[in-house]
Amino acid sequence: MGLIVIAAFLLLFIAGFPVVYAILIPSIVYVLLEGLPYGLLAQRVTYALDSFPLVAVPIFIFVGNLMNSAGITDRIFRFADTLVGRAPGGLAQVNVFSSLIFSGMSGAALADVGGLGRIEIAAMRKRGFTAPFAAAVTGASAVVGPIFPPSIPLIVYGSVTSVSIVQLLIAGIVPALVCVALLMLTVAVLSYRHRMPRAERWPTGGEVLRDLQPALPALFAPFLMIAGMLAGLFTPTEAASVTAVYVMVISALFYRDLTWPHLWQALIITVRSTSAILIIVAAAALFGWILAVEQVPQDFSRWILQFSANPIVLILIANFIFFVAGMFLDSTTATLLVVPIIAPPLVLAGIDPVHLGIIVIFNLMFGLLTPPMGLSLFLLTSIAEISLRQLLRALLPFYLPLLATLAVISFADWLVLWLPGLLR
Repeated sequence: MGLIVIAAFLLLFIAGFPVVYAILIPSIVYVLLEGLPYGLLAQRVTYALDSFPLVAVPIFIFVGNLMNSAGITDRIFRFADTLVGRAPGGLAQVNVFSSLIFSGMSGAALADVGGLGRIEIAAMRKRGFTAPFAAAVTGASAVVGPIFPPSIPLIVYGSVTSVSIVQLLIAGIVPALVCVALLMLTVAVLSYRHRMPRAERWPTGGEVLRDLQPALPALFAPFLMIAGMLAGLFTPTEAASVTAVYVMVISALFYRDLTWPHLWQALIITVRSTSAILIIVAAAALFGWILAVEQVPQDFSRWILQFSANPIVLILIANFIFFVAGMFLDSTTATLLVVPIIAPPLVLAGIDPVHLGIIVIFNLMFGLLTPPMGLSLFLLTSIAEISLRQLLRALLPFYLPLLATLAVISFADWLVLWLPGLLR
């Protein structure tokens, strides 16, 4: 029955049903055919959403939306432009650097694309960059967001696997920095080949201080959150709340840009985004419970360990599975449906669950930039007003640093686990 439920989900998804319906319909039919009490449906859904770590999800979404509404993203971008605008590639380098800073407060790739990305693409087009290239840099750099803390996908992964969310978030710091370095190197190479525009001179110390001063309160937010978690002062949920309060305070008192309409707009967008995520969490919890009852994860564990017990082979298999999953499913759905099946045998074979979490989420974020269902692709084509073919052609050079980052994450586990090891 477990395989039949999975097959039914795949058929409905391929047929074009919304993913929530594709999950719920086979699950409800299973409950009815098995003669289980109807109250079980409400029980499983309620149990899935009654999770303290998941409270961090809407709070971090709210922080990202509040920053967009209150104009903080503009100040971050202006400072990044002053600091690295003279580097080879000019605003393209600013784009990558800004994404790292903004990701330290939003925790989501689509928030980066939809918020800071609109500013970046418009500015790059004014400076003479082509729209497809501007969109490609924005999409590639947004992959960093869900790896560098805070990370909404890592929080969801931790809640599904019962792995320490603090260790997952801290583990993402070094891989994110590696990814940013490789992306900036790629931009530099492309800028030399195509003679891309950049700032006429390096900034003076006074100019850096001038643009640092308005951006400094916003830049302090990720340091506050990371330092608090490293020191054991905050759980991820508490860190999210502290960050939200901090952003509201600096927006109201320091920047004086926060108004009631801004706050209301941020709240409305947050409710919509959170609802879309948590309804999938609820539906997938029922689906996962059915698979557990039918012992699908146990059967898969036996099969994959018979296939190979070599950790390197299993990591390659995991990369393939989650890369393909990311091409078709959003990260939340893939994490909730695929991770409970794939993770147990890999952990049993000796792969660290924190290391596996970074591998899984990076693959799924990579999937946002791959057809046919990459959500970042559709958002970028809309913002930049270009065709999907133009965007994919411009993205081709950026797949190389992303694949190189994935290789580093997969096979240099010491690099991923170094910082979390300080907490153990």
